[in-house]
Amino acid sequence: VQLQAFGGGLVQPGGSLRLSCTASGLTSGRYTIGWYRQAPGKMREDVSFISSYDGTTWSSDSVKGRFTISRDSAKNTVYLQMNSLKPEDTAVYYCAADRDSMGRVKPTPDPIEFDYWGQGTQVTVSS
Repeated sequence: VQLQAFGGGLVQPGGSLRLSCTASGLTSGRYTIGWYRQAPGKMREDVSFISSYDGTTWSSDSVKGRFTISRDSAKNTVYLQMNSLKPEDTAVYYCAADRDSMGRVKPTPDPIEFDYWGQGTQVTVSS
C-alpha cells in the first residue's frame, strides 16, 4: 500500500490550498483515511478524516468551518480543501489510512491505529 500526498506550498494568510492523497494497493472497501499535521517543535495533531465506506467525516475544532475533506472513490483519492488559511496552519501534512477501522471515523483518532502513512507535504502560510 502506498499513500502519495500532493498539493502543499506557500500561501498568504486568508488563502486556499487543496491537498490530495492517492491510495494505491488499499483493497479493503472499508477504511478510514485522512490527515494529520505536525508543526516544528509541536506534537502531531489530527486534522480531518473520512470513511471510505459511507463518507462520514470528522474534523478538529481548529480547522472546522475552514477545511473540508472529501473523497473520490473511483480514483482512491482523498482531498483536503483548506480555506481561510492562518499562519498557525503551517505544518507538514501527512496522509494516513487505518485499514482495520471498518470505515468508522472516531473523534480525535489515535495515530497508532493508522497502518499506512504518506510522505508528508509542507504547507506554509506566511505573508
